[in-house]
Amino acid sequence: MEPFVDNLVPLIDNFLLDAKGKAVDWEHRPSPGRWSNKEIIGHLCDSAIVNLQRFIRCTYEENFKLIYHQDAWVAIQHYQDTEVDDLLAYWRSLNVQISKVLNQYPPERWQAHCDTGKHTQELHTVEFLANDYIEHLKHHLNQIKI
Repeated sequence: MEPFVDNLVPLIDNFLLDAKGKAVDWEHRPSPGRWSNKEIIGHLCDSAIVNLQRFIRCTYEENFKLIYHQDAWVAIQHYQDTEVDDLLAYWRSLNVQISKVLNQYPPERWQAHCDTGKHTQELHTVEFLANDYIEHLKHHLNQIKI
């Protein structure tokens, strides 16, 4: 699992370095019902919050249910009205914490399960969730044009 841990914060820092000083349009929504770049970062903050809880709880629980209603979370947190620098700092901080937790993760708990299904049971291991988290993060960062 080290590659995940080793690559997470540098991935974010490289993105932030690339975005710094460039004319990124953080506010514009490409179409009704689609997120702005700022809301995409907010969504990545929410994803970090949910997954951090999953990673922590999986160290001592098995098969618990923790789901995420992404559109509702983005709307209720008003990311569109948040200062982009504050949002980016928050996002980085959450990922530094995820990296710390996973870097010292108990080896015997990588195969612990969490239920992520909204309507049915969907059990996933911590190892799967960690890898899926970084792929999800990369997907959304590729949506933001720098």
